[in-house]
This record gives sequence, C-alpha cells and structure tokens, in this order.
Amino acid sequence: MAHASEPPSTVDPKEAAHFGALAADWWDPRGSSAMLHKLNPVRLKYLREQIDHHWQSDEHDLKPLKDKRAADVGCGAGLLAEPLARLGAKVTGLDAATENIAAAREHALGQGLEIDYRVGGAEALEGLFDLVTSLEVVEHVVDPAAFVAGLAGAVAEGGLLILSTPNRTLWSRLLLVGLAEATGRIPRGTHDWDKFITPDEMKAMVAAAGLEVLDVTGLGFSVTRGFTLGEDCSLNYLLTAKRA
Repeated sequence: MAHASEPPSTVDPKEAAHFGALAADWWDPRGSSAMLHKLNPVRLKYLREQIDHHWQSDEHDLKPLKDKRAADVGCGAGLLAEPLARLGAKVTGLDAATENIAAAREHALGQGLEIDYRVGGAEALEGLFDLVTSLEVVEHVVDPAAFVAGLAGAVAEGGLLILSTPNRTLWSRLLLVGLAEATGRIPRGTHDWDKFITPDEMKAMVAAAGLEVLDVTGLGFSVTRGFTLGEDCSLNYLLTAKRA
C-alpha cells in the first residue's frame, strides 16, 4: 500500500502481466516482439536527431550522451536502453513486469553493458535525468496524464523527454488492432484502441506537466519502405519536449 506522500501507481497489472509473458523471446527478432525490432531503428534515428539537435552534438560522435543520465520507462527487455548505453549514457531502465527486468539484466550482462534495471513505473524514478524516454508505453498505463507528469518531473533542467504512442484514428484501429493483431504480427490483446492518445491530447498533457513541446513527428508504415518518419501522424507519432 502506498504511503500518503507517494504518488499512486500508474501501472496497470493486467498490462504488466501481458508484457511479462512475452519476456522470454523479447530479443528474438522473429518472435512476439518482431514488430518492435522493425520499429526500433526508426525510433533510434529520431532519438539521435533530437539528441544531436538539442545538445549540438556531432552526428558522427559515437558517444553523444557521454556524462548524461538517461531513463527509459517501460523498457521491456532493453531494446532502447541498450542503445542509449552504447551512446554513452548512464542508463536506468524501469518496467512494471518483473520478467522483463530479469530478461533485460541477463541480456545486458551478455553484452557487457552496465544498466541499472528496476521494477516499477514512472513513480519509481529517482533523481533527475538529462533524457527521459518512454516509447509505446503511455497507452498501457492507468492514468496517462499522471504518467506523463511523473516522467516530466524527472527531466533535469535543460533535459529532454521523448515519447511515442499510437494515434487514435481509424487507420490505427484498422492497422494496429485489426490487421496486426488478427494476423499475429502483434500479440493479441496488446492494444486497446480507446486508450490511444491523439497528438493534441499528448501535447496538452506535456504542457500541463510543465514542459515545452519541441517536435511532433509522424511514424508511419509503408508496404514498400517499412516504418518511416514524416508528417503523417495518423498511425503513430513521436514527441520531444524540454523543460520550459
């Protein structure tokens, strides 16, 4: 039971159980997380662009996050946390599923990476971070506004918050909930379309949490090109904000 001074948990136990059950093959590019493996290079491209732009780093610098603290909330088994560590950051990864954290620790050990993995949600963040990321997570929590506020509260002065989430449109209902889950490309029960968040709703949450939105970029899908970044936010989008 939470103490009166502690914020209520935004973790949805059913969602944690759903993703925890996928932990064993999280790193298998042909397994239940295959879609995330295909999505990850595009997400990383966006993150790198935002990092380089914000901190004026050289795009050829292998360690643009050197001496910076990063937190990935809803980290799963570490698909994003590990690249952040390779970019030089001191990384903390949080996930609500104990099974995911166990898988993340084991994989990082095999890669020779030191990442501080912990079980918990946004309210478990301790201290301030130069970069806070939470990709494809906010649509799975109990209270999105409280979750975003928790993330924002952990962003240090001069730091960045980067989010991604599906948009609540007919296109996302058709592609993510209908086609992808029906054909097994995404495990059944992964998405609840009613919990998807529009860019305007997300921008309002971020602003209410005291951050300034810097960028919103669409994350689309093409049969010929796969996942792409662009202006079309009808399927999914990424958002970058800084402490105002």
